[in-house]
Amino acid sequence: MRSVRRCSRTGCLDPAVATLTYAYAESTAVVGPLATYSEPHSYDLCEEHALRLTVPRGWEVVRHDGAFALPEPSVDDLTALAEAVREAGRVDRPVEQPDQGAAAGRRGHLRVLPDPVTE
Repeated sequence: MRSVRRCSRTGCLDPAVATLTYAYAESTAVVGPLATYSEPHSYDLCEEHALRLTVPRGWEVVRHDGAFALPEPSVDDLTALAEAVREAGRVDRPVEQPDQGAAAGRRGHLRVLPDPVTE
């Protein structure tokens, strides 16, 4: 399930509704609707920061004309949530035992999960 993306501005905890991308060759900043995926060279912005964005002298800002809105959950998100809840509530779910052969102290943060049982 997709988590809520936050504004990239330092100290801002508001949800992102817009994506800022720079076109350096054209000295242009583009502020558009929130991109489907977070990209390394773009910035997620909340509505306030998307509307108040300023650029250096000589640059141009191209903004999305419509209102910015939070993305609606997709069918995939809702299906993933329902499956996670169903899996967590299974009474026959195996209990994971700690690995006795692992080095004492630090445990890894990644685990391999078994394939789900199909009925």
